[in-house]
Amino acid sequence: MFKGRHFDQSIILLCVRWYLAYGLSLRDLKEMMAERGISVDHSTIHRWVVHFSPLILDCFNRRKRAVTGKWHADETYIKVRGQWMYLYRAIDSVGDTVDFWFSKQRDLAAAKRFFTKAIERHGRPQRIVIDGSQTNRAQSARSCDFGQLAERCGNTARRIDPRSARS
Repeated sequence: MFKGRHFDQSIILLCVRWYLAYGLSLRDLKEMMAERGISVDHSTIHRWVVHFSPLILDCFNRRKRAVTGKWHADETYIKVRGQWMYLYRAIDSVGDTVDFWFSKQRDLAAAKRFFTKAIERHGRPQRIVIDGSQTNRAQSARSCDFGQLAERCGNTARRIDPRSARS
């Protein structure tokens, strides 16, 4: 992965990590490296981030702990880069994020894309706890009870009605 690079692997990973984790600018990172006696251009750091970010994400996802079988799914309306979007997200029973999806609309198609992506990536959950959203209720019923994802979900998956949900 790092073969043929001018800089050491630890320097590259440190710059990419700091850029992604702390939101530092490329010029700030260039200055921070200069304080440590390492002369690196901001455009080089940018190329590292573009090249190594997907590779680091793949390594992280391979080592990430599996999610639990009980998901809490919800959507909210938030502003992202000046534009209002719906954020669909699911967390497992220990509070780790299962998956998320941004959509301009709050409809059945958006809920379907979200649940399809989450189930394809993490497998079928044992239970999905949802709020009162009719689109989430309709899609979770379609996905796991009598819909297109039934072969992936099997008969053990069940939808919990929010009025009768018990934690």
